[in-house]
Amino acid sequence: MATGPLPLPPFLVGDPIPWFSLPTGANPDYKLHSVGGRYVVLCFFGSAGDPRARARLDACLSHAAMFDDQRMVFFGITTDRQDRDLGRIRDAEMGIRFFADLDGALTRQFLPPDGSGVTYVLDPTLRVIAALRFDDPRDHDARLRTLLAGLPNADRHAGVELHAPVLIVPHVFEPAMCRKRVDVYEAQGGRDSGFMREAEGKTVSIIDHNFKKRQDCGIDDPELRGALMRRVHRRLVPEIHKAFQFNATRMERYLVACYDAGSGGCFRPHRDNTTRGTAHRRFAVTINLNAEEYEGGDLRFPEYGPRLYRAPTGGAVVFSCALLHEAMPVTKGTRFAFLPFLYDDAAAREREAKMRSWARA
Repeated sequence: MATGPLPLPPFLVGDPIPWFSLPTGANPDYKLHSVGGRYVVLCFFGSAGDPRARARLDACLSHAAMFDDQRMVFFGITTDRQDRDLGRIRDAEMGIRFFADLDGALTRQFLPPDGSGVTYVLDPTLRVIAALRFDDPRDHDARLRTLLAGLPNADRHAGVELHAPVLIVPHVFEPAMCRKRVDVYEAQGGRDSGFMREAEGKTVSIIDHNFKKRQDCGIDDPELRGALMRRVHRRLVPEIHKAFQFNATRMERYLVACYDAGSGGCFRPHRDNTTRGTAHRRFAVTINLNAEEYEGGDLRFPEYGPRLYRAPTGGAVVFSCALLHEAMPVTKGTRFAFLPFLYDDAAAREREAKMRSWARA
């Protein structure tokens, strides 16, 4: 009896995959988007108790030496609670983790219509390079082996050097304004700076020096805040509109941030709008206040390669809050920066509506 072509997986080469979060052995809410900047192997095997699924899973894990957590990572997705209970799967110290999708809701989004298991290989922007069915007659295992062996370095995954979609604008603050901001910080001092996470349905600030080492000093003087806002409005907002066709009307956060080499000041890869309390943010702005006085500390956007970005003193780096980015460790001296977020009236209305709903809860 003639058979037709096998049904295609729902995500094909070039497709971005939806971000998701699921528990792993060590993290109850592991977010896939946090691994941007690396190649990712996603194996939807269902149950390691199924011999065919076990064989495909073992084929993936035969490349374990490549899953170094720096260039490439592996995630297996199980729908069988017994896989972990019986020790059929086990996270490695680095590079190999297993998601528990016990109700199968996520897995069903990724499988072909006939329910066949599938392995996806993703590029550093989390777009599909290959979708390999478990029962593909071209042989899942051989194709996976050939593909992984031929992957270029993560910074050239598109075959060319990539540039992050960022805007660099000099002369937003004049030197005297920059010096004044540094003086304010040095006179008042800073305090530990946290980062936002979702916990029990709320957006909360977390302090974790393994992830972020920074001291912040808030700017409370209304006159000074007005002077900063006017400069951003006059000198930066028109450039943002020209480059991104976005009219920023609101500015959040007036603070001077300090990354000090003595404490290893840095901020590991993160996105700025992934919680309910930060979803209104549209663009992040980094205005360097003393760019010539420190080493290290540049911005990096891992999804687009290893290139580093630094604006001159008084200049700004502007980028979408959805981009994965990090502040590299300061290796000498002390870096000072002004770090607001920009959004518009529509986002402000969304934010206010959320705040009203939280107040009623």
